[in-house]
Amino acid sequence: MPPDILAEMTDAKHPLSSNRAEAKWWREAVVYQIYPRSFCDSNGDGIGDICGIISKIDYLKDLGVDVVWLSPIYASPQHDMGYDISDYRRIHPEYGTMEDWECLLNELHKAGIKLIMDLVVNHTSIDHPWFVQSRSSNDNVKRDWYHWQPPKYDAEGRRQPPNNWRSFFGKGSAWEWDENTQEYYLRVFTKEQPDLNWENPTMRAAVREVVTFWLDKGVDGFRIDAINYICKADGYPDSEIVDESSRFQPAMHLYMNVGNVHKYLRELHVATFSQYDVMTVGETPYVPATQLALDYVHPDRKEFDMIFQWEHMDIDRVPGSLLKWKPWKLPELKKIFNCWQRLMFENGGWNSLYMENHDQGRSISRFGSDRPEFRGVSGKLLAMMLGTLSGTLYIYQGQEIGMTNPTKWGLKDYPDIVTKTYILEEKEQRIRDTGETEPDMKDLLQDIRLKARDNGRTPIPWNSLQPSAGFTTGTPWMPLNPDFAVCNVDAAVKDTTSIFHFWKKLLSIRAGWKTLVYGSFELLSPEDPHIFAYRRTLPGSASALVVLNLSSQSVDWEFPLDLNHFGNIRGVFNNYPMPSTISNHFSMRPWECRLYTYDQI
Repeated sequence: MPPDILAEMTDAKHPLSSNRAEAKWWREAVVYQIYPRSFCDSNGDGIGDICGIISKIDYLKDLGVDVVWLSPIYASPQHDMGYDISDYRRIHPEYGTMEDWECLLNELHKAGIKLIMDLVVNHTSIDHPWFVQSRSSNDNVKRDWYHWQPPKYDAEGRRQPPNNWRSFFGKGSAWEWDENTQEYYLRVFTKEQPDLNWENPTMRAAVREVVTFWLDKGVDGFRIDAINYICKADGYPDSEIVDESSRFQPAMHLYMNVGNVHKYLRELHVATFSQYDVMTVGETPYVPATQLALDYVHPDRKEFDMIFQWEHMDIDRVPGSLLKWKPWKLPELKKIFNCWQRLMFENGGWNSLYMENHDQGRSISRFGSDRPEFRGVSGKLLAMMLGTLSGTLYIYQGQEIGMTNPTKWGLKDYPDIVTKTYILEEKEQRIRDTGETEPDMKDLLQDIRLKARDNGRTPIPWNSLQPSAGFTTGTPWMPLNPDFAVCNVDAAVKDTTSIFHFWKKLLSIRAGWKTLVYGSFELLSPEDPHIFAYRRTLPGSASALVVLNLSSQSVDWEFPLDLNHFGNIRGVFNNYPMPSTISNHFSMRPWECRLYTYDQI
């Protein structure tokens, strides 16, 4: 891109327009998520650690990262990879010490990079002292810090859980029996993750103390896990029967977005977050682009700065199944993005932009093409799509080098509890249906290879050297993606045409072009099955036009607007050589993306 075009787009000299969101550092930030276990191992035990992260700060700075989001590094038995916390104030020994963490914070800050932590306060580990005390007796002072209920009994006198709620992880009960106290505790996720009872004010005060502990240490914010789960329907009513094949029923509407959730989140914000210059993003599955989303993020609500919504990530989800995949169509995806972009812009909220994280498969494999001839261009297209939308931009480790899902693993190669539960439940169903003791399960690989959380958790390949690609000198805790010989950081940095350098240039463009951060969004050709096109406008700043071909074929597209209204339109960035002229007729190559700038007339 010619320097003069970049200079034209850079609008730091322009005052903030009254019709756009107030400038905040976290709105313009690029956040890089690190999954510590798989990022970089410094001591050869095969597990990524804090010192390994410190060793790669220069790499993050070179990419253009403003914020590091660290997945949980607290003390944990690791039943759910750290999302089962046994001590909020200690570092998990495999990752290092509190001194290591303090060193990481200081070194990141020296590099001009902020640090946000993962806050998990919907549930704890069964090993957390709070729960150990809570289950020690029925009259313990912390008994009511969790959800305890006596059993029910059926007509034959058999013990049953308090209601028919289904676990979020699988089709079993969301309740777990405790033999010692002869009651059930609620655990929406795994049996090792009992849900905290947010109706208890003393428990809420303890959570606020945890938050303040880290804020006082200098952390720059939090990503808050499963935070719309914290309140449960009063009285724990049964869910309606929608799956007659199962004793336990989906009950998300009874343990998500209900009760006092907003009251308690405002209480948390006022007492903690509002006292510091920090960013907060709440993970809120099953929140649609409606007033409900605004209730969580509008500045007047004083809850979160933004949320992670799941609508676009659930576009290939089969309801009632953990990992079953279904095909999707581009107009559906465009509709989702259009709704969220317009909702937030028109109502004063703010978006988070992501296509990958520790809970998702790699975006190239799910939304692009991991065929060798298209892997690079589709990875660049997905980068441009995210980087030209309004919101805070999130990059997941390895996304910047175009990592994809492993394609040759067998069923036994996937260690995550969700994947194992999916395989087990499908196997049990087939045994019931066929009577076979060992039914063939290989057909599940298609779903798992696309959607399993394991796909995003393979260790980062730092180079092509055998046996562990620079991730560790020992044996990796999880196998690397076998393609590390061609997809690794060293190769990506050296190749100026790589996805890494595309990301780097895109982030530089975004940093200097406020339209891409704060501008309005107008979707073009909403029903086109291949082209995702939109324009972004902002008073006082150059406008942007984005055209994306999300298909593995060449596509002709007629520009639906009069080019006479686009003054001095010119190309800015592309993943193919940019055509020298522009007309109403676009011929887009497979997975081609184009970014234009123009003057409003």
